[in-house]
Amino acid sequence: MSRSGDRKPVGFATQLIAGGAAGGMEALCCQPLDTIKVRMQLSRSGSAPGTKPRGFIATGAMIVRRETPLALYKGLGAVLSGIVPKMAVRFASFESYKGWLADKNTGQTSVGNIFIAGLGAGTTEAVAVVTPMEVVKIRLQAQMHSLADPMEVPRYRNAGHAVYTIIKEEGVGTLYRGVSLTALRQATNQGANFTAYQELKKLAHRWQPELTELPSYQHMLIGLISGAMGPFSNAPIDTIKTRLQKSTAEPGSTAFQRIMIIAKDMWRREGVRSFYKGITPRVLRVAPGQAIVFAVYERVRKMIEEMKGSSSEDVYSE
Repeated sequence: MSRSGDRKPVGFATQLIAGGAAGGMEALCCQPLDTIKVRMQLSRSGSAPGTKPRGFIATGAMIVRRETPLALYKGLGAVLSGIVPKMAVRFASFESYKGWLADKNTGQTSVGNIFIAGLGAGTTEAVAVVTPMEVVKIRLQAQMHSLADPMEVPRYRNAGHAVYTIIKEEGVGTLYRGVSLTALRQATNQGANFTAYQELKKLAHRWQPELTELPSYQHMLIGLISGAMGPFSNAPIDTIKTRLQKSTAEPGSTAFQRIMIIAKDMWRREGVRSFYKGITPRVLRVAPGQAIVFAVYERVRKMIEEMKGSSSEDVYSE
C-alpha cells in the first residue's frame, strides 16, 4: 500500500467540501473565544491609573451576564458565510503555490518554499475572503446589546444587514479596511501553520513507518501545535487590525496614517501590554481551531476519496 507521498493531489471539489466542513466545525466550536478576544482587544480597561486589564474569563463572564450566553456567538453568521470560500481559497491556493515552487526535476517542495507558499495562501485568502468577513464579524461582536431584551435594537441585526448598512453608510471600501494588516496576519499564520504541520507530520511518519495514514488524534495534536505558532508571532498586528476595523474612517487620512494613530494611541495610553490584549483567548481559539480543521479535513477528505474509490494525497504532505 503506497504512502501519502506517492498519491495524486486531491481535487478542488474535495478541497471545497472537506475544507468547508472543517471550517464550519471550527467556527461552531471556537466562536465564543473569538468574541471574547475581540472584546478584550477593543476594551480600554486597565488604561486608567490603578485599574487592571480585564482577563478573558472575566470578559466572558461579563458578556454572558449582560448579554446572555448567545452573545458569545455574535458574528457567527458572518464567519459561517465566509468559511467555505475561505478554506477553499486557502487549500487550493496553497496547493497551486506549492506546485509552482516545487523542484522541476524531483517534484518536491523545500521547507523554505513551503513557507513561501503558506505566505501566499494566507495573503490570497485575506484579500479574497477574510477581510470583509472580519469587518462584518467585528462590527457584530462589538455591539454590547442584550439578546434577551427585544426592545434593545442593535445597530446591525445580522451579517446581511451589517453588510448592507456598512456599504450604504460608509462605502464598499470599508469592507476592506485593514486589508494590509489582515493579509500580513494571515500570511504569517499560514506560513508558520503549513510549514510546522507538514514537518511535524513527516516526523510522525518517520517515527511510525508502519502507518500509511496517521490516526485522527495525531492530526489533531499536530494541528494544535502548529496552530499556536501564528498568534504569538503576530498578536500586535491582530490587535491593531481589530481596532482599525471597528473604527470609522477619518476624512482625508490614509490607511497607514490610521494604523499609526491607533498604534501610537495604544502605546501612549495603555502601554506595550495593550498590543497583546486577547492573546489568551486567541491562542485558545486558534490552536484548537486548527486542530479541529486538520482532523476534520483529513477525515472528510479520506471519506470522499473512499467513496470515489481512489486514494489521494493529503493537502499538507509532499
